[in-house]
Amino acid sequence: MKVFKIALIGDGGVGKTAIRERYLGNGFKAQYLLTVGADFAMHDDNINGFPVRYQIWDLAGQQRFDGVREAYYNGCIGALLVYDITRPESFFNMPKWINELWTNNGRGRVPIVVVANKIDLYDILDNTVSPSQGLSFTENLSNLTEPDGFLCHFIETSAKTGENIPQAFSLLGTNIPKFIENHRRIPILASCSY
Repeated sequence: MKVFKIALIGDGGVGKTAIRERYLGNGFKAQYLLTVGADFAMHDDNINGFPVRYQIWDLAGQQRFDGVREAYYNGCIGALLVYDITRPESFFNMPKWINELWTNNGRGRVPIVVVANKIDLYDILDNTVSPSQGLSFTENLSNLTEPDGFLCHFIETSAKTGENIPQAFSLLGTNIPKFIENHRRIPILASCSY
């Protein structure tokens, strides 16, 4: 079984922990729980007929944890970059997160799935980041990564309803082997430990 270390990144309060909990099969909790530094979980999945184990690092988004987060990126081979559609500043902060990931993971550019979270609030609030903005950002990001042999993807999710949560991880999981194939110098994880 291949083991992939991935990170959930983005501003504090965008729903990273709720997305992880949904993916792990736990229910949605409405109250906000601050992640201190980082939180870790493992989850087995099947990508294109092959078993994989995700080592999921949920990284704190608050600025006060900037110095702590750097160590947790080491060895990451992909990330879900999450923003909250109701908080445009979380969308505009995405380049900071990409730079932090690509600078500190020890591999450079790695696959990213851009996740527009809290889509259950589109009909309730007016000042939201549109799907076209997220898609355009992701297309520009893919222009950077295409020479490295992989594209980035965009998906809309709701941690509250569970909509598209497994698909977000699946998009990342299908991109990681393409990345590895184009970067043979990266160690392939062949056992259940990382």
